[in-house]
Amino acid sequence: MYQYTEHFKVRDYECDLQGIVNNAVYQNYLEHARHEFLLYRGVDFADLARQGVNLVVIRAELDYKRPLTSGDEFYVGVNFSMRDRVRFQFEQIIHRRDDDVVCVQAMITGTGMNERGRPSIPRDLAAKLMGQTASV
Repeated sequence: MYQYTEHFKVRDYECDLQGIVNNAVYQNYLEHARHEFLLYRGVDFADLARQGVNLVVIRAELDYKRPLTSGDEFYVGVNFSMRDRVRFQFEQIIHRRDDDVVCVQAMITGTGMNERGRPSIPRDLAAKLMGQTASV
């Protein structure tokens, strides 16, 4: 069970000479799903940047299990958790839709950077990301 899912279809130009999705393209799929997750939780990535809070990836671990090919429909399952006070994690899994096979498993670790370039995640932002109402 995922906190959020985003659906996609592989486009021809995303495939390499072997006829499978290029490994770097999976990162784009994962990033798009994370941005949509943020919107789903009421967090506008661009608005955060204007406020001086920049969410950044500090580690990306991807395990490629099965390839996707042109025309394949798939979805990205997203689970979010706070790792500690200043780091968060996205567990993301890409499933091919027709047989639900796992194609990629990813663990993306990130943090927030404040205007001084220091790791910081405001409490109200952390609460939104966790799907909670911030306490006053």
